[in-house]
Amino acid sequence: MDYVGRMFRPPSEAHSFLLQVTIGCSHNRCVYCDMYRDKQFRPKPMDTILADIDEAAELCKKTGPQFRRVFLCDGDALILPSKKLLPILEAIRTKLPWVERVGTYGDTRSIGRKSVAELTTLREAGLGIVYHGMESGDEAVLERIDKGGTREESIASAAKLREAGIAHSVMVLLGVGGEDLSKQHAANTAATLSQMDPTYVGALTTTVVPGTPLAQMESSGSFRLPSKFRMLEELREIVAGVELSDCRFSANHASNYLPVRCTLPRDKAAVLEALDKVITDRDERRLKPESLRAL
Repeated sequence: MDYVGRMFRPPSEAHSFLLQVTIGCSHNRCVYCDMYRDKQFRPKPMDTILADIDEAAELCKKTGPQFRRVFLCDGDALILPSKKLLPILEAIRTKLPWVERVGTYGDTRSIGRKSVAELTTLREAGLGIVYHGMESGDEAVLERIDKGGTREESIASAAKLREAGIAHSVMVLLGVGGEDLSKQHAANTAATLSQMDPTYVGALTTTVVPGTPLAQMESSGSFRLPSKFRMLEELREIVAGVELSDCRFSANHASNYLPVRCTLPRDKAAVLEALDKVITDRDERRLKPESLRAL
C-alpha cells in the first residue's frame, strides 16, 4: 500500500481497509490538531489509488476477505470532486464486492460544496457514512479554534446528508472552549446537535498537543483547559440538554476520562445518574489515568 505519513481513522473504523485518497487536510488550521501539519494537502494520483485497491483485492483472493468496510483517508477525502470520488467508489464495488460500507471524514466545507443530488449519487455508489468533526456548536468557540465552519453550516450539512441517505457521525470535543467558554460550549453544542439530529455522536476529550497553536495559547495564558471533572460536567450538560430521535452516543474514545456508550434518548436517565455520581464523588480513581489516555 502506498501510505504517505501517519494515518488516522475513527475508532469505529478500526477493522476497515484504510485507502488513502488525499494526503493531508485541505483546511489544516484547527488550533488543537497536529494530525496533518507535516503534510501539504494534495489529492493522490488516481493510478496510485486504483493500484492500492487492486493490491487489496489480490490479497483477499489469497486469504479471503480481511475487512468489510473501507475508510477513505486523509483528513477530508470528501473535499474531492464527485467526478474523482465516483471512480474510486466504483473500483471498490467492482474489485472488493464484499465491502458493506465506505466511510470518510467530511466537514461543512466538503459537504457544503456538494448538492444533495451529488451526495445521493455518492451514496448509491457505496458511500455510507461521513464522520464530521464539528467539535462545538458555539460560534465563539468555533472562531477561536479556527474550525472553518459555523453552527448554521453544521445544521445545513446534517440536513443534506439526511436527505441523501448518508449516515452522519458527529464528533464534539469536551473542553475545547476552555474554562471561560465552557458553559456556553456545552449548552450550544447540545442545542446544535438537537437541530442536526445525527445518527451517531462521539464526544472526545481535548488534549493540548505540544507544538500546536492551542499549546501556544495555553502557554500565553489565553487558553486554560477545564479540569477533568469540569469536562465531565460538560458531558453531563450535553447529554441532559440534547434532544435526539435515535442516536448512538459514545464518549469511549481513548482520550476520554470516563467511558460512556449509550442510545439516546432511551438511556438518558441512566447515563445522567451515572455521571452525577462520578461528578459528585470527585474520586479520580474512577477515571482513566493520564498514562492510559491517547489521541
